[in-house]
Amino acid sequence: MAEYLVIRLPRDPGQPASWIAVDETGARRSAPASGDLLEATAEVGDRKVVALVPSADVLTTSVDIPVKGAKLQAALPYALEEFLAEDVDNLHFAPGTRRSSGRTPVSVVARAKLQAWLDMLAEAGIVPSSVIAESYGLARIPGTISLLLAEDSVFINDGADVELVMQGVSPGDALVAIGALDDDVSHADDQADSSRVRPRHILVYCTAADDERYRHDWLAIRQELDSLDVKLLPDGVMPRLAVTVATGAGVNLLQGAFAPKREYSGLLRPWRHVAMLLVGLGLVGLAVKVTDYYVLSAQETELRETFNSEYQAMVPGAPTTDDPMAVVDSLRRRLGTVETSPVFLQSMEQLSNAISQNRQARIQAISFRGGVIDLRISAPDVATLDAVQRSIADSGQFSAAIQSTDQDGDRVASRIQIEEAG
Repeated sequence: MAEYLVIRLPRDPGQPASWIAVDETGARRSAPASGDLLEATAEVGDRKVVALVPSADVLTTSVDIPVKGAKLQAALPYALEEFLAEDVDNLHFAPGTRRSSGRTPVSVVARAKLQAWLDMLAEAGIVPSSVIAESYGLARIPGTISLLLAEDSVFINDGADVELVMQGVSPGDALVAIGALDDDVSHADDQADSSRVRPRHILVYCTAADDERYRHDWLAIRQELDSLDVKLLPDGVMPRLAVTVATGAGVNLLQGAFAPKREYSGLLRPWRHVAMLLVGLGLVGLAVKVTDYYVLSAQETELRETFNSEYQAMVPGAPTTDDPMAVVDSLRRRLGTVETSPVFLQSMEQLSNAISQNRQARIQAISFRGGVIDLRISAPDVATLDAVQRSIADSGQFSAAIQSTDQDGDRVASRIQIEEAG
């Protein structure tokens, strides 16, 4: 199961950071801790790092733009320009996953600020897999307004499309600011669907000290809304924030120009021994092939020299040759023995069948040269000769042609030439 080290960066670089290890279900794998970032480095190990950054420096909003990918990225500066005081060229826009409402959450941060956070982590030897505004650490529960009290800030999630942080206000003032305590219970956010109704259930996460501090607010809120439930955080806010972001909530700022570079060396590292073995086997195989080639080349040279010596002894004055096979083929053609054995035997079989069908015919002589059988035969009449010729030709494998006929007493002598058909 994947594990994450969730690190919450301080607002002031001089303040301590806080961190906790959790798994992908949000279950704790370590106790919450705080201190210098160098101390957190020892807890990273094989865990992925999720960096939570101060929401006061990140604008979190949502847009209704029916495009995705690069087109959405290109459209965000124009869609949000009127809500931003800073030049959009100095800002980084990061969209999240489109919600069932049709709206897409967006985080906007100054490029210089995001780079400063990354540099701070890099100095401690930490490379985060995601950077998320800490306001996304408060879970979105449909039909419920969730509040998280941390230091002097109030994190708010209205269960729909509002995720923000207010500083220096009480929980009651924060609810008034989003219109949750208005008599008109329709959605007060300019960017939201006015047909939706504000939730009238409040869930508050806070420490025991904050619970006591704001007990008068709780009484007033309970009179205005249907219910208010307070859950105490005995170990502080880090476990609550980590549980949410570890399960995939939030908009990762590491997109576009800030997207992490893919390290292929890390992917290949587990296979380095296998790769080395394969390379070694390849080199051994190549060495064997080179050795075989060298040995066979030496044997070929030796056999060629032996052939030339024997050939010149048989044919005095014959030139040396680099292609003994060509010389052998030439000799075989001259002697009429190129591929003759199968042809000759098969032709004799057809001739035997023809004679057995015409028993009055007599074979006088047979010669074979250059794939052609020259047959001298005698028969009582020309009709018998024709029958022998047709019997051989009917096989389809050989053609037979009567070359000449002569009267020899009471018999007819003939010469028939047989060769492969086609």
